[in-house]
Amino acid sequence: MNYQLSSGDSKVLFKMKFDNVLSEINGFGKFQTMIVLIQSLSRMTLPCHFLLNNFIAAVPSHHCDLSALDEEGVFGNLTQEQRLTVSIPVQEDGTPSSCKMFPEPQFNLLSNSNDSDLTTVPCQNGWVYDNSTFKSTLTTEWDLVCDRKGMNKATATIFFIGVMCGAPLFGFLSDRFGRRAMLMVAYLGTMVFAFTSAFSTSYVMFCIMRFFTGVTLSGISIISIVLSVEWFDIQHRTFAGVIVSLDWTGGNMLLASIAYFANDWRWLTIAVTSPLVLAVITWWWLPESARWLLANGEKEKAHFYLEKCAKMNNRSKCMAEITPQTLTNAARVKDEEKKYGFVDLVRTPNIRKLAICTGILWYGVAFTYYGISLNITGFGMNVYFTQFIYAAIELPGKIMVYYFLNKFGRKPGQVGTLLLTGTCVFINIFVPQGLWVFRTIVGLFGKGLSEASFTIMFLYTTELYPTVVRQNGVGYTSFVGRLGVSIAPLIALLDVVWELLPALIYALVAVGTGLVALLLPETLNVRLPEFIEDIEKPRAELDGESGNPLKQADENRNGNGTVEVT
Repeated sequence: MNYQLSSGDSKVLFKMKFDNVLSEINGFGKFQTMIVLIQSLSRMTLPCHFLLNNFIAAVPSHHCDLSALDEEGVFGNLTQEQRLTVSIPVQEDGTPSSCKMFPEPQFNLLSNSNDSDLTTVPCQNGWVYDNSTFKSTLTTEWDLVCDRKGMNKATATIFFIGVMCGAPLFGFLSDRFGRRAMLMVAYLGTMVFAFTSAFSTSYVMFCIMRFFTGVTLSGISIISIVLSVEWFDIQHRTFAGVIVSLDWTGGNMLLASIAYFANDWRWLTIAVTSPLVLAVITWWWLPESARWLLANGEKEKAHFYLEKCAKMNNRSKCMAEITPQTLTNAARVKDEEKKYGFVDLVRTPNIRKLAICTGILWYGVAFTYYGISLNITGFGMNVYFTQFIYAAIELPGKIMVYYFLNKFGRKPGQVGTLLLTGTCVFINIFVPQGLWVFRTIVGLFGKGLSEASFTIMFLYTTELYPTVVRQNGVGYTSFVGRLGVSIAPLIALLDVVWELLPALIYALVAVGTGLVALLLPETLNVRLPEFIEDIEKPRAELDGESGNPLKQADENRNGNGTVEVT
């Protein structure tokens, strides 16, 4: 197989024809499978850490510690139930108060249960926790209850602030120094900070370590999907995006299983981080993105990885005439002195419009997803099984997303899932609380659709941004998305203004975001843009006359089996 690369228009050559070369050496073979499998180890740790607070920050049932009174012999021969009766006031639901106690035992309550007029004080000697479900949590470690319960919720907020800060940081660094190198930095950073957080000796130390864990985990999140998608050919990018998202589902189910057996928060943190040890080992087999290498003038390294891809996919003959010198023209298309940054996302009209629209898209999808997730009731089962079920129901939805995206495209999928998500939330506003079965079904359907919109959004965004600023673009949009994550829980507090206001806001944001997605171009069967100029030109010019690179390659194939990539 002979590739004849003209030198007359090298800029067009590289931008227009890299996908042809990738298709010829099989852009969907063993090499691509290896990339997905290697990165699955690290990607499955993402949901484990993103949802870790469901377990390590769980608040067990608790009441004031009465052991001091017991040591003084005040209770005599009273049973445990009687001791609680005379020492702790009862809440409206009939359970002992979690934060109040009587200054002195009220023995008269053994015959008279009316304690509404009695004086109460905050717990004087700490708390006693129910450890039947959780052996140890952040709550029990540092007594983050009652007046300090806000500190417990703050641990999740601090973590997501770290994720928010890490997204643009690693987006910039991976566009500057490469996907592969920055992925290793993210691996090592996450292990150091996560393992250190498990051995924290104070609340402040734990919060600091969780912040930096969020920063480095954000790097794994945005780099891994971009590196995967950049190695797949046009026809199989949908598969790459969806199959990578299944790691989140698998990690969700894995978290439930690990948390069931490791019910101490320290050991649980260590357990969910441990797969990164294997990820560091397998990183040595992970290739750098050939697209990024060529876009940055690294033609020798790009040729090296293309040869490895061809060899593993049994297409070595296709590389016979492709040499580093052959790729010189492609490498020269980028000014090697040019360093791309976040300013380039707003420098020219089309990419500025893209940045605004995708920013709104990420904010709306993240805002809606977490808003719905925090307002769906469980199935009345234990926390571990509920976590597992919520994860498992994502699987069939993602399979349907794969077939829908291949047939109808990204834009209809993104718009459709968001509009339907908003519709589900809106329907539940008018469904009576008594119809809990119907409400649950509609709610779960809405949650599945919002998860589908997340899956599409990751793939869609990766395809929209050009190679030279792709990680910057994904980093920026992820940053905006985390803003949505942090604000979504606060909206639930607006129910004091009007009970239905939070649900109405979630519905309107989902619908509004879906309408904004209509402004984005379709990327199904379209080559990945390499340079900012690609999206500043008419779409048809990027796609070529046929819009199908495989068809163009066949049309350019001459009589002796040569493919002329010009």
